[in-house]
Amino acid sequence: MKKKNKSPLLGNILKKVAPKIGATVVMEPKWGVVGQVTFKSGKRTYTRYNTVDVNSIGSSDVARDKDYANFFMEKMGYPTIEGKTFYSKKWAEAIKSNQGIDAGYKYAQKLGFPVIVKPNNGSQGVGVAIVSNKEEFYRAMRFVFQNDKVALVQRVVKGRDYRLVVLDENIISAYERIPLSVTGDGKLSIEKLLSKKKKIFNKIKRDIKVDIKDQRIRNKLKRQGLNLKSVPKKREIVFLLDNANLSQGGDSVDVTSVVNPLFKKIAVRLTKDMGLRLCGVDLMIEGDIRNKPLKYWVIEVNAAPGLDHYVTTGRAQQKIVEDLYLEILKSMEK
Repeated sequence: MKKKNKSPLLGNILKKVAPKIGATVVMEPKWGVVGQVTFKSGKRTYTRYNTVDVNSIGSSDVARDKDYANFFMEKMGYPTIEGKTFYSKKWAEAIKSNQGIDAGYKYAQKLGFPVIVKPNNGSQGVGVAIVSNKEEFYRAMRFVFQNDKVALVQRVVKGRDYRLVVLDENIISAYERIPLSVTGDGKLSIEKLLSKKKKIFNKIKRDIKVDIKDQRIRNKLKRQGLNLKSVPKKREIVFLLDNANLSQGGDSVDVTSVVNPLFKKIAVRLTKDMGLRLCGVDLMIEGDIRNKPLKYWVIEVNAAPGLDHYVTTGRAQQKIVEDLYLEILKSMEK
């Protein structure tokens, strides 16, 4: 079991909204991450971390595996990011495959650097890195293989990063995700600016996974001709990571009210096609989500979209999340 969550978002929200439909919620007290929901009818369902009993197990498992999900999405005609999976040495030997880390490097050369390296089953942006050379590639792959036996190597695509949260026929929320950054004041170093930003995150109880020693930060700064001791100019924005996950310190800009209707249809249709009811659809878009789709890619789909960090960005976002889980409870009661 994992250490108890400081403030289990899902449990707290369910306790708040469940009484509106006459339901009760009991959270297991020791760890605070598993809950039981009892409806007026006597029907019971269970929650664990960010997972609610709304998606089928098979569809959820496929969504969790990025390679499998990409296979089916591509087969159905959705634009996915070109990539292949490669295996840790131990797993490659176990399944008698020659698709190990060296094969991964040859594939990266074929794609052309920079490339993306990420855990095939990972979440929250942990282990996701853009690498520009052999040394960075092997370091990133070995980091992935510390906790995952399968790594995904992908072509880099550029654009604006959005997440749309779908429940059945509706877009519940949509927001642009912006990578971790600091804004210069002309006095403090990047290292001190990041430390200051982390203190702000702690103050608002946003539990982010940012390590000043993260090699990805050093690599990102190096590509910009900077390092942790560099002092940005006043109001100069310096990006520290390539991936825009909110759990990695990224920022969000709510765009729920301005999403182009065609993007809404794409997200709802994709959710259905993947056999899901609740889904976080992550898109990389060349241009703006307000405009009709021209060129975009599906980054991934998430059957248990964690909204912990989104909810800390404002009262409006907190209300959106509360309304989302109220609708989920209503749908589960039927």
